[in-house]
Amino acid sequence: MLAVENLEVVYEDVVLVLKGVTLEVPRGEVVALLGANGAGKTTLLRALTGLLGVHRGSITKGSVTLDGAAIDHLDAPHIVAAGIGQVMEGRRIFAEFTVEENLRIGAHTAGRAAVQSGLDRAYMLFPALANRRTQLAGYLSGGEQQMLAIGRALMTEPAYLLLDEPSLGLAPLMVRRIRDLIGEINLQGTSILLVEQNAAMALSVASHGYVLETGKIVMDKPAAVLREDEDIREFYLGLRDEGAASFRAVKHYKRRKRWLS
Repeated sequence: MLAVENLEVVYEDVVLVLKGVTLEVPRGEVVALLGANGAGKTTLLRALTGLLGVHRGSITKGSVTLDGAAIDHLDAPHIVAAGIGQVMEGRRIFAEFTVEENLRIGAHTAGRAAVQSGLDRAYMLFPALANRRTQLAGYLSGGEQQMLAIGRALMTEPAYLLLDEPSLGLAPLMVRRIRDLIGEINLQGTSILLVEQNAAMALSVASHGYVLETGKIVMDKPAAVLREDEDIREFYLGLRDEGAASFRAVKHYKRRKRWLS
C-alpha cells in the first residue's frame, strides 16, 4: 500500500500545514480525501510526489512508504519511476502542443513499445482524444482537457494514481463521466487517491474516505459510512434535515472544536 504515517509538513520553516497526518491507500482501492480549500490536501499530494521543495516546503516529521519502502527522501522523477502518477489541480496540459504530444510527454522516459502501449490505452479509455490526436490541446473542452491530463499521467502505467480535484470546473454530466472513468481505471488495476471537494462524487466511487481539516485528519471511515454521517451530509453534501438543522449546527460546532483542539 501507499502509506502516510504521522506526517508533518512546514513551509519556509515557519508555517505548519500538515499536523500528524496518517493515511493509507491499499492496493486495488479508491480512497477519497475530502476537505475545504486550505485544509492541506494539495500539500499532502506534494509530499507524496516529491514536489514540496519546489514550493519551499519540507517534511519535518513522519514518513511516506510505498509497498513498505520509504519514498519521502526521493525526488519527483524517482517517485514516478517507483509507480506513482499524479494529475494536478487545473489539469496543467500544454496548450500549444497536440493531444498526442501531450500524451507522449507523459512517457518521455519510456521506451518506444511502452509509449505505444500507453497511447493505445489512453485512446481506448478516452475515444474523444483519439478523434482529436492531432488537435492542439488548448482547443479542447474542459472535460476533454481533464481526460488528457489523466491519460498523460497513465502513460507511465503507475500502480498508484493521485487525482487532485478532477471534477473542478466541470459540468455535472462531465463530472459523472470522470467518476465512471475513475472506476474503470481502478478496475484495470490502478489504485487511486482521489482528492476532492465534491464529496458526493468522491464517496460514490471510493471504498474508504478521510476528511482533512486545517492539516489534521478528523474522520477516517468507509465511504458508505461517511455518506450517511450527519455532518458530512450537511456540510459536504449539502443535504439538510431542516427540523434538526439548528441542533446539528451546535453539535457540529462542538465537534469541530474537539477535532481542532
